[in-house]
Amino acid sequence: HYFIQSNLRMKEVFSISSKTNGNSPVHLSWQSKQGSYLAVGGIHRTVNIYDRHGELVDDISLPGSCTGLKWDAEGNTLAIIQDKSGVIYMWDANTRTQRPLDSGLRDSLSFVCWSSYGPLLAIGTMKGNLLIYNHATGRKVPVLGKHSKRIICGAWNSQNVLALGSEDRVLTCSSVEGDTIKSANLRYDPELAVFSEMKSNVAATTTRAPGTSNDNTVSFVVGRKTLFLFNLDDPENPIELAFQGRYGNIVGYHWFGDGYILIGFTNGFLIVISTHPKEIGQELFQSKTHRDVLNDISISFTLSKAASIGDNCVKLYDLKDLQDTYAIINLEVESGSLHKLEWSSDGQLLSVATTK
Repeated sequence: HYFIQSNLRMKEVFSISSKTNGNSPVHLSWQSKQGSYLAVGGIHRTVNIYDRHGELVDDISLPGSCTGLKWDAEGNTLAIIQDKSGVIYMWDANTRTQRPLDSGLRDSLSFVCWSSYGPLLAIGTMKGNLLIYNHATGRKVPVLGKHSKRIICGAWNSQNVLALGSEDRVLTCSSVEGDTIKSANLRYDPELAVFSEMKSNVAATTTRAPGTSNDNTVSFVVGRKTLFLFNLDDPENPIELAFQGRYGNIVGYHWFGDGYILIGFTNGFLIVISTHPKEIGQELFQSKTHRDVLNDISISFTLSKAASIGDNCVKLYDLKDLQDTYAIINLEVESGSLHKLEWSSDGQLLSVATTK
């Protein structure tokens, strides 16, 4: 693990050795909004909470390996899931205390996601079961058999529609009551679900309150090769975008600006596409930024910067001019071990996780 200050001085702030987290990929998540804490979990049956100086604030013992961790929208509560039971561990950032929450689901937990617009938490399992939990009221809505196989990924939108992707290769969109509103079949396993706004010529059929986000489109990476765009206002016409084979597999993508998507590929390529109707899927930018491999990408909206990791280095770019690599940081890590990249909400700290 490396943690790098991302202002102009670009220095290492602190690092955590693999002895702490186990010699395998880790889950990490910066606290929403405040960015005061970083949660890190691995195979060692412990989630560690660090402050911005790398000091250990708390450690949470789990019955099994951590399979996911997410902060709520305000950064007050961290939800942690693990693979040995249906219990979720909730850590309160204000009191620095944790409590177990029994999901009532009797199989291993595989997916966790907070809504960005309210106190709703979605929990998915290896067998495709779902729990929707209201953190404010304590209400639990279990939905058995939402999917027939492991729930892999998902996202909430501003209307509290929950989109889920599963190993059963079905996309479902559900209400807060757990009822399936819309669904679509996928050709391969989905990953990396994100809701955003896709520009559309179709008039919106959903009535939205003034001032709410029009995040009408959920996107998934399908089979690591294509990007699947499912517009809730036009569910009969999903769009699946394929890319040049020489780019390799998709490692990550981020919506930004006015309907644009930045995508990173294993063979070192970064591209930008548009979702505007007249130029859907068109490559507006393409560059081979890493010679051998690209492992992950991240965006700081606070700084209007993008970052990529690969070839044992971090590269930083200006979102307004991606041709301009304004910083390169070489990392002293084992070759090929770079894994994940995440920015703190204020853009001042950039975390890099390794696989070893």
